[in-house]
Amino acid sequence: MACIGTPRLVSIIGAHHFSTSINQQFDEAQKRLQTLKASPGNEAKLKLYGLFKQATVGKVNTKRPGMTDFVGKAKWDAWNSLNSLSQEEAKNKYIEFVNSLVGPENSAESSAAPKSAAVGFEVSMDGKLRIIRINKPEKKNPFTLKMYLDFAQLLKDAAEDQNTTLVAVTGTGDYFSSGNDLTNFTSFSGSVSEAAEEGKRNLKIFVNSLIDFPKPVIGVVNGPALGIACTILGLMDAVYATDRGWFQTPFSALGQSPEACSSYTFPKLMGSLKANEMLLFNKKITAVEACKLGLVTEVFQDANFQSEVWPKIKEWSELPINSLVYSKQLSRQFDTEILHKVNDAECERLLERWQSEDCMEAIMKFFSKNSK
Repeated sequence: MACIGTPRLVSIIGAHHFSTSINQQFDEAQKRLQTLKASPGNEAKLKLYGLFKQATVGKVNTKRPGMTDFVGKAKWDAWNSLNSLSQEEAKNKYIEFVNSLVGPENSAESSAAPKSAAVGFEVSMDGKLRIIRINKPEKKNPFTLKMYLDFAQLLKDAAEDQNTTLVAVTGTGDYFSSGNDLTNFTSFSGSVSEAAEEGKRNLKIFVNSLIDFPKPVIGVVNGPALGIACTILGLMDAVYATDRGWFQTPFSALGQSPEACSSYTFPKLMGSLKANEMLLFNKKITAVEACKLGLVTEVFQDANFQSEVWPKIKEWSELPINSLVYSKQLSRQFDTEILHKVNDAECERLLERWQSEDCMEAIMKFFSKNSK
């Protein structure tokens, strides 16, 4: 089976309300962008500006600003880089990008998000589909220790909600998630051992919430997925990715070890030799490679990703809930106990790693490198 989805007419028509015109969708996208609560970051803002100008004006019709106008030059370059796009193509891409930032739907039903105190996430409902969106785009959607507990609570809420049939997890902006927020290692109070114990406890709860979640959970990987964001994909029931995404688990580079049951799921999915390249040797793989290895279900061209994935998942969310739950239960029944044991073992090893000298040296080396 091909790992790249075939473009369909739906991708040309748009991500939602297929009967509306491209101009209506473009106008709606501009309005929906105003509802974005967190800043998407300068890179995303420039992309939005360039697409908007190309969609409304066409090719650049002004001279490049002078050397001292840094903001003006950046905006002009963003616009000029898109001069090969027609205005209609630019409108489509603008709509797609807004979808990746805000969400694919614009109905009262989908905008009515379940109330949640979770920081770093946005939750919305589209019929019976619950969308959990990692929402810290300015930092590439990293996970803090508190977000582990918040995510577990969000899954608990979804499991208990009779109106939720299926859960999709995605990211805001250009990244699915950059993995652990490494400031977890520098911002803790108390002793190193106390911080390590807290990290172990939160991680264990987080991973167990995925192991035990009774309903289907689908990863909608809108960009790169690193570390914990990559390893949790092995616990999901389906994973769809844009071809712009890539995957990496840089454990040994940071003096750490596998988590989220990846020491079990990765060899099971892709074979031990290929799994070792990722888990031991920090290999970065493309979305297409991840699909061939079994970590990703299907890969879509980035331009069509949002418009093709969400209608498919929405359709599945209308399937009979008991059939979905019982089928998942049968397919996981012999793995659940093993996964819990693997999670326990991985968390114990990470407890040791986080307190080790080589781990701390690797983390400090990372911060030193990225501060230059």
